[in-house]
Amino acid sequence: MECKNEIRPIDLEQFLPEVIRFRQSGWRMGQICAVRTPGGYELSYTFVKDYDICTLRLSIGEETVVSSITPIYPCAFIQENEMAELFGVRVENLSHDYHHRLYRIERDTPFKEKG
Repeated sequence: MECKNEIRPIDLEQFLPEVIRFRQSGWRMGQICAVRTPGGYELSYTFVKDYDICTLRLSIGEETVVSSITPIYPCAFIQENEMAELFGVRVENLSHDYHHRLYRIERDTPFKEKG
C-alpha cells in the first residue's frame, strides 16, 4: 500500500475493503470532504501515515448509498453526519446518526441543489 500524497479514484465496491486495508496498515483518518457535482457527489476520504497522505475519491450518483466507515474509523461519525445533513449524501450504518440535527440550520441540505 504505497502512497506518496496521491488521490486515488476508487469504485464503491472497492471502497470499504480499501479503508480496512488502511486501518490494518496503521493509517489515520485525516478528513472527509463532500463536493456536489452534476447529478451526484465527489467524496474524498483522506488517510495519513507518517508524512504520507492518500485520498480515496468516490464519484457517486445522487441516490447512491455509501456505507459508513465508523465501524472502522469511529471518529468519522461527525464528518459523515455533516455530509448527510449539508449535502444530502445517503450514508448508511452510521454509529452515531444525528438524523439531520447536527447543525441548527434553517433548511435541509443547504448545499444540495434544489430542483
